[in-house]
Amino acid sequence: MTRSLNKVMIIGRLGRDPEMRYTPSGRPVTTFSVATTRSWNTTDGERRSETEWFNIVAWGNLAEICKQFLTKGQQVFVEGRLQTRYWDDNEGNRHSSTEVVANEMIMLGDRRDNNQQVEEVEETYPANEEDEFPF
Repeated sequence: MTRSLNKVMIIGRLGRDPEMRYTPSGRPVTTFSVATTRSWNTTDGERRSETEWFNIVAWGNLAEICKQFLTKGQQVFVEGRLQTRYWDDNEGNRHSSTEVVANEMIMLGDRRDNNQQVEEVEETYPANEEDEFPF
């Protein structure tokens, strides 16, 4: 049997404040963008940098936490999986968008940077009965 893995981890800064909406069934979903920048020196010693933007999607409790605690410019760690969505516009043109579907988020940086307590926040899943501790 072959195995596969779809996992992404990024550390970057929010490019915009998170936006939250609700699905028709009432499930919260929050979207935001994160920029990561890498720097290197060319062979002639010139310093270069490149910024990559990622669209992040968080669902459920994690969506509510992201909306409540994250702001533009804040440094964040996001872990999740890549997902590509496809759709056709009104003219029949096919489009696609690749997103990071988050399952964990950790706020990073100094308290002075974001005026919030630095804490780890992650999606909470219902515990299985065999996972519960008897004390």
